[in-house]
Amino acid sequence: MEHEDILPPGLPEIDAMARRAFDALPDGIRAQCTDLLIVVEDFADDETLEDMHIPSPFELTGIYEGIPLTEKSHEAPVDRPDRVRLFRRAILDEWVERGDIGLEHLVGHVLIHEIAHHFGWSDARIAEIEDWTL
Repeated sequence: MEHEDILPPGLPEIDAMARRAFDALPDGIRAQCTDLLIVVEDFADDETLEDMHIPSPFELTGIYEGIPLTEKSHEAPVDRPDRVRLFRRAILDEWVERGDIGLEHLVGHVLIHEIAHHFGWSDARIAEIEDWTL
């Protein structure tokens, strides 16, 4: 067996999974995310973890950074684009721990949950959009 057969998916593979999940969203949802950046990183940075009071980078699979659409104002300047950050190593760790869900499904779940924060949605609304795509 070659080593590449046992290596976990890298950043490009997780990014591709996230893009497929995003592309599966209804057109109306995607249209409201045109300025939303999706970024895949190995771990959250120390500042993010400290701000969220999270002791281990393995505990944060994703985060939405920005101003939800329900709170945006056309008059208020935007200092940076909204973005969703997915954290590969934490996602892989959760996937292995759970053992009951496919990796692509989990990546989609994390992405959709974070996009829901962009919309300012409730947990019930998050579950509804997940039903459309997963």
